[in-house]
Amino acid sequence: MSGADSDGVADLVVAGAGPAGVFAAIRCRELAPAARVIVLERGREPLRKVLISGGGRCNVTNVRTDPRELATFYPRGGRELMGPFSRFGPAETVAWFARHGVELRAQPDGRLFPVTDSSRTVVDALLRAAGDAGVELRLGCGLRSAVRAALLGNDGGFVLETDAGSLRSRALLLATGGGSGNAGWTAAADLGHTVAPPVPSLFTFRCRDPRLRDLAGIAFTDAEVRLAGTRHRHRGPLLVTHDGLSGPAVLLLSAWSARELHALDYRFDVLVDWIPAVTEPAVGEALAAARRDHPRRQVRTLAPVVLPQRLWESLVDGTGLPDGRIWAELTRDETATLIDDLKRTHLSIDGQSPFKEEFVTCGGVALREVDPRTFASRLVPGLYFAGELLDVDGVTGGFNFQGCWTTGWLAGSAAASHLHAQ
Repeated sequence: MSGADSDGVADLVVAGAGPAGVFAAIRCRELAPAARVIVLERGREPLRKVLISGGGRCNVTNVRTDPRELATFYPRGGRELMGPFSRFGPAETVAWFARHGVELRAQPDGRLFPVTDSSRTVVDALLRAAGDAGVELRLGCGLRSAVRAALLGNDGGFVLETDAGSLRSRALLLATGGGSGNAGWTAAADLGHTVAPPVPSLFTFRCRDPRLRDLAGIAFTDAEVRLAGTRHRHRGPLLVTHDGLSGPAVLLLSAWSARELHALDYRFDVLVDWIPAVTEPAVGEALAAARRDHPRRQVRTLAPVVLPQRLWESLVDGTGLPDGRIWAELTRDETATLIDDLKRTHLSIDGQSPFKEEFVTCGGVALREVDPRTFASRLVPGLYFAGELLDVDGVTGGFNFQGCWTTGWLAGSAAASHLHAQ
């Protein structure tokens, strides 16, 4: 394997200076220190997503290390990632950052953040490692197109058009992230790969139901949200926001139903169980006890189950009960309606918005066309993929970044082996 040639041929060009691309470039140079590795980035700031993630703290990874368990946190790509996680998973990620001066600490929910609580610590460590490894970083210079070409005799390679002109490379690693209008997606398709269109994967639900109007800020430690008419349901913490619903239960449902909700143009109905730990018969018994023990109390002022009082009042108001209705006067049909609303509040959703600053998409290069051991193209020799450019996405909790570290490390390793073989 040779390094840079007099005519400016690179050994590896990485498109995208995000977490996967930078990590892959570092790994390639570690294994092939004579290789010329260039990272192209259209923006003026590398690793921007890392910098803004986690509210500026950066959720680097998660404490879960068992590959099978880890795979369950990926709506798409989990099965294919089990093998890669056994080679470079969260434990290896923690060790890598420790070697580069970044100590991580775990939160009670399993997320791992730098002890500095600053994403700048993570960004600086990655850029320092890239610099020490001899990676060339070109900012304000994005990839425009890529075509196969014959380089230096019989060696295969690529001719790349960039914002700064043409560039030739023996190998190409695409890591331009998710989202539409992505040059990496276009290049992958031009080189013969199937690319699923990107759609949002982690998002909150916009809901204008009047019953939620005055409930912004109310949080539930345990609720269940179900997509009406389907078996898709997820249970966990839930938050009522000023414009709808958020929290892990909603985010999980959005991730696992991403393509279905996109097809519905984000106009769909959900059923919310506010007290999933309480069975429907038990709720009926609680209402009967309220009627028996507090017959003269107003229904609106006495919640018979553990529930925020404001929510109870809102649900009662939504049933249309007359003002002042007391428990002794509650009819059988009214009782059934209250039980139904507690266990299956029907809400109409009319839109979505990103979860904080973390806009995750599903879609990307089809995994059947990629070798999961190396993240090399099965179609084009010398072509590699890493990160969210692949049709892989995880839920919130550090899983998307772990996907970047894992795919970047393996793709960078494989690219180095490819260059050595040449």
